[in-house]
Amino acid sequence: MVIILKSRSESWTLQGLAAARLRLSPHHPSLQAMASKFSNLEAGIGGEERVENALGKNPLLPDHRIFYDLSLSSSEKFQIDTLFLTPSYGIVFEVKNISGKLFFKENPPQLIRIRENGQADGFDCPAEQAERNRFLLDMWLQSKGIQLPLLAVVILAYPKQIVEIPPKKTKVLFPSLIPSFIRNLPQRRERLDPQTFERLCADLVNSHRNYIPDPICLTYNIPRFDIQTGVQCKACSKLGMVKLKKGWHCPACGHICRSAHERAIRDWFLLFGGKMTNRDCREFLHVDIDTASRLLKNMDLIVEGTFKNRTYRMNFENL
Repeated sequence: MVIILKSRSESWTLQGLAAARLRLSPHHPSLQAMASKFSNLEAGIGGEERVENALGKNPLLPDHRIFYDLSLSSSEKFQIDTLFLTPSYGIVFEVKNISGKLFFKENPPQLIRIRENGQADGFDCPAEQAERNRFLLDMWLQSKGIQLPLLAVVILAYPKQIVEIPPKKTKVLFPSLIPSFIRNLPQRRERLDPQTFERLCADLVNSHRNYIPDPICLTYNIPRFDIQTGVQCKACSKLGMVKLKKGWHCPACGHICRSAHERAIRDWFLLFGGKMTNRDCREFLHVDIDTASRLLKNMDLIVEGTFKNRTYRMNFENL
């Protein structure tokens, strides 16, 4: 039985990019950079899902816990793709999806990728990232009075990734090899009693903080007036739904939805960030002042100020 205590979080960066790509003109100069980022994020998520499948379909040690996409803070913030934890040890997995021939260089730490056409690209070293996360997690554990051996492992998402020169210190695996790697590790004595282990697992979950990216328009220097406003139809993806008493009506396909505004308001925060006013809401959704006030009050937003000075913030931690 696989015991997962922390599932993978939704990528707000991916959602923000999707919102921007929908609302920008097809020839906008930022689209190419955003499309590349979107593709890389999707590929990364695909690689992490392969790790989940490998762990989920194979027998593992009886007493273990798995944490996906765990964001913690010790001397600095850090994010672990996958943490495999037992009372005896923990494994920090760093997942990468970089195709081509891979050369792990030591001095300075760097990953060199050679494409089929011979082009060379440089990346931050995944082995160094895994070791850094292992070190930061060790500091986090020590701050809780816990000493536990930790391993750092790099996972390459697909076998088509060819490792020409592996890192000297850090193990590199494909997802299908993870279960056998875990089962073949030398038996270690238990460092944590059951109560301490369960308390640690709960503390890890409670200490997680979702990663909230910078607003898309700030990241890509996009003027606010470049963004098309309106509520998107879930059925046909067109902008321009109209608010009626029974819900939002799409003039393009006739679809009706009562909650279509929720996605639009979330998009606004991902695109622009900060605080939304009633005016921001009605200009973005194309509604009147009373409708905007009612929609905002019925959403689980953080409200600040009163009357004309009232503003709203989205708490992405609770989504």
